Amino acid sequence: MTGATSGIGREAAAELLRRDAQLHLVMLARGATGRVTLTELQSIRSDVTLVETDLASAASVRAAAETVRRRLDSGDLPPLGGIVGNAGVSFNDAQRSTPDGYETTFAVNVLANHMLLGELAPGLTSPARIVITVSDTHFGDLKHGGGLFKLRWSDPDVLARPGAFPRPGASSAGRSAYATSKLAAIYLVHEWARRLPDGVDIGQAPDGVDIVAYNPALVPGTGLSRDGGLTRIFMRYVTRPLAATPLLDSVPAAGRRLADVILGGATAPTGSYIDRTRAVRSSEESYDPDRERALWEYAERLRTSAAI
Repeated sequence: MTGATSGIGREAAAELLRRDAQLHLVMLARGATGRVTLTELQSIRSDVTLVETDLASAASVRAAAETVRRRLDSGDLPPLGGIVGNAGVSFNDAQRSTPDGYETTFAVNVLANHMLLGELAPGLTSPARIVITVSDTHFGDLKHGGGLFKLRWSDPDVLARPGAFPRPGASSAGRSAYATSKLAAIYLVHEWARRLPDGVDIGQAPDGVDIVAYNPALVPGTGLSRDGGLTRIFMRYVTRPLAATPLLDSVPAAGRRLADVILGGATAPTGSYIDRTRAVRSSEESYDPDRERALWEYAERLRTSAAI
């Protein structure tokens, strides 16, 4: 599981340990933060392992996956029963670069997820579920995100590089990068759902593995607005007053819902978009087989090459 050190991921991790006595949680997280969370979670149950990982570094992601595989093969970890890609970043610009030269939002929210799945999915033990946390900002409309998140799809190689959006130093570009990366994550879920049953191009992943996208909706207090600007104003003055109503979830409630999805409580066909508690259609733009295939092939070339 990535993204288990804060927000809904931290709540979900604790829920998983409380609910499933057979579960051993492997966190992929950065050093100091990961070690603090490891201690906190082990106070619930000792079956927690930390593998230090920087999701913005392809070398670090590869090394983490290799560590997990090695420990699975040695029996140091129990069989791999699921993968949760919950980590995500957003910034007030779209011009930050990873050590590999990729735009950080796209690298963490999209490429790191694909790399982890490509490296680990063949080792899953059926039945298993893969969950990727997405966002309803991928609609890019007024209803979802107050109209602050504008989509701008382009060739994956363009989106993966700094400066893909107009005025890349502006906060509007940062919001576009975030929303577009979440659209890309849904594309990957759709394409992985097509490829998982027969193992096409991904190794011999077993039957009985499904993959779903989980949308927690807007959840005040997750840190999405930490870079300030219009997003912070929207979260503070528009969504925060609604947190106590059925329209939005608190961080603990969203974490419990994520745990439900991970444990299979939300019944949904593979490839589904689960909005809080139920499978619904994602945006019309999110159903595009040509984009889905092109993005998967681009991310797969990067995964299997020395370029990232």
